[in-house]
Amino acid sequence: MRVLPVKTFGDNYAYLLVDESRHTAAVVDPGQAGPVREWLARGGLKLAAILATHHHDDHVGGIGELVTLAPGIPVLGAAADKGRIPHQTDFLEDGDPVEAGGMRGTAIATPGHTRGGVAYFFPAPLGGDLFAGDTLFGGTMGNLFEGTPDRMRATLKRLRDLPERTRLWPGHEYTESGVRDALRLQPDDPVIVARMAAVEAALARSGRTIPLSLDEERRTNPFLRWDDPDLRALLGTTGDKDTFRKLCEVL
Repeated sequence: MRVLPVKTFGDNYAYLLVDESRHTAAVVDPGQAGPVREWLARGGLKLAAILATHHHDDHVGGIGELVTLAPGIPVLGAAADKGRIPHQTDFLEDGDPVEAGGMRGTAIATPGHTRGGVAYFFPAPLGGDLFAGDTLFGGTMGNLFEGTPDRMRATLKRLRDLPERTRLWPGHEYTESGVRDALRLQPDDPVIVARMAAVEAALARSGRTIPLSLDEERRTNPFLRWDDPDLRALLGTTGDKDTFRKLCEVL
């Protein structure tokens, strides 16, 4: 599976999951139709499916136009988002199988940013690809618009437990601000200092930091480090839940 990032609205990402053998592509989170159509045309690709991670308009706003390109194509989203994703045809529960880009994957329920939500994980021999929408970003996590800290931590734990060589494809280019906040919390952490330098270099070179490494997020993203002794000592907390709630307060 080849992944083509498509910028929308400046800092949003949609993703084309390309099946080279069939010259088709599924699209994840098409907030705008125009940029997706341009990339499909450029690659001579036929749209085969639409995958939505959650119902927010900057992730689903282009669906209405895109379904006119291939009437009857499946539009996947969480069952909990029924009625909130345009033209939704498939209502996914946690663990349901998913096919896109010539690959078979799994739907992972991701309540927290919204009450529903779903991430798409496609395993590979050396890790896999995770399309997490607005649940997990570089150095940070999504806002808790409809969820609670405890619910979001449970969701993030499931994502954190995926294979360490998983590539993370987030819904926004928020890595610079996320890592900067992590550095503000722990300014003397050499791993975070090194990551900040790498992020700045990547943005200067290409304007983007994706794909992200799940292993690097585990080491530098505070919202995946609620059980780190150094972070707990800094925050004055002891348990997993207390530490995560404190992180939600200070970051």
